[in-house]
Amino acid sequence: MAVWTLSSVVHAQDTQSPPAGPENAPATRSEPAGTDAAQEAAPSPLTELGSEYQNSIELLRNRFRIDYKVDEITMVFFREYGSAPVVLVRPDGSKIFQSQAEGDGIFWYDADTFDMVNIKNPVPGPWQAVGRILPESRVMVLSDIALHAEPLPNIIFSGEILKSTAYLTNNGNPINYNQFRDVVELTIEMTSTNNPDYDNFGANDQLIATFEDNGRGMDEAPLDGTFTGQFNLSVPAGEWTPVFRVTTPMFTREQVDDPIRLYTNPVELDVELDGGGDGYHKLLIDVNRELVDIESLLVDGKVRFPNGDMQTFSITEPSSNAREHLIVAYEEGVFRVKLTAYGTTSEGRDFILDVPEYTFLAEAPEPEVVDPMLNEATDSQSTPDESVMTEPEVSIAEAETPPEQEEMGTGKLMTLLLVVNGTIIGIGIVVAVFIMLRRRRGIKSAPPMTGDAPPSSTAKSGMLDKLTGLFKKRTPADKH
Repeated sequence: MAVWTLSSVVHAQDTQSPPAGPENAPATRSEPAGTDAAQEAAPSPLTELGSEYQNSIELLRNRFRIDYKVDEITMVFFREYGSAPVVLVRPDGSKIFQSQAEGDGIFWYDADTFDMVNIKNPVPGPWQAVGRILPESRVMVLSDIALHAEPLPNIIFSGEILKSTAYLTNNGNPINYNQFRDVVELTIEMTSTNNPDYDNFGANDQLIATFEDNGRGMDEAPLDGTFTGQFNLSVPAGEWTPVFRVTTPMFTREQVDDPIRLYTNPVELDVELDGGGDGYHKLLIDVNRELVDIESLLVDGKVRFPNGDMQTFSITEPSSNAREHLIVAYEEGVFRVKLTAYGTTSEGRDFILDVPEYTFLAEAPEPEVVDPMLNEATDSQSTPDESVMTEPEVSIAEAETPPEQEEMGTGKLMTLLLVVNGTIIGIGIVVAVFIMLRRRRGIKSAPPMTGDAPPSSTAKSGMLDKLTGLFKKRTPADKH
């Protein structure tokens, strides 16, 4: 077992340290690791206690000495997953428990795999940590944590998918202890400069990447000390300030870079309805050629048709012209096009770009309506001789059909019906009166009853004969 069986992260402040100067300045993103000889030679506030044999004995494990110059120390103890928090033993034998640690200059943060303890004005001398600390752990002394990340490129686009790598340093030296990745969080944020000349004026801060060392996504190897961040710059174009941040449960370190310009998406899409011939729409794909080399442009895309069907396509042939793709126009409605573009900037940097969705509406052709009046007017303008021949025919037809015969007014129709009905009723009344008068005269002039014939039947027959005679047609003999 190694002598350094205690895993601790120490943030120490030396009361007798020299004034700040170039040789004591914190590491920055642009400084390479291990370049500051003075910081590399700085004595550690912790020293190992005991030999390898002594540290193999449980009662003598995890012992360390805190130097008398230390004003504040932050220690991290890595232990088995789910185990109880460690217990610290002071040089005088008194113990510090996690449940009783708050106050008196002690701050304790515990997680599933580690404990982080901050002690102000710690007692100098030998200390010991008791708990299920990982046997492969070792002490790390951190005087200043810094994040070293690749600088963002000069030409960068909104919607770009970008990979960046970074590593941590302690006092200028790389931190390659794998367990430390559970303690820190490495992020990059974009803060708007609130320049009114750009679209991101007044925009909120945007978290664009979290660095990981787990071998997933774009990280090449897990637990190799190199953290990889994957940017998906789905933020408005404009002027932004990158902020690199290292966060622990106890403290945070930030580094602010110079503002950068985030350009709008350089891919330009357009469509020509029925531009690809009968039954095809033509999709045109171009770029901002001041920022992107058109020869390098490759496209992966998919088209969603109005009925929900999906079609994928790729354009991989280099060309100096805009790319074209024909879309089947077999129905009307909204077409949706989604692209991923690959190319090279004018500075020679390769990029992957998520292009915003492009939509267009294809409408069905309107049915052609033939206006006869328009045709007659067109014919009259184009063939004057035919118009002269057709005009007399129209006037004659109009003359043969008087307006009075085409449509009869309602008032005239009612008057005619009243006259006809009144005449019929009048004739009926005259006939009835005439029959009554003839009947009375017949009764008065009837002869006395003789024989067996009843007088009523004789009278009735005489009246009927006379009434019938009125409606009989007279022959020439009857007239004479």
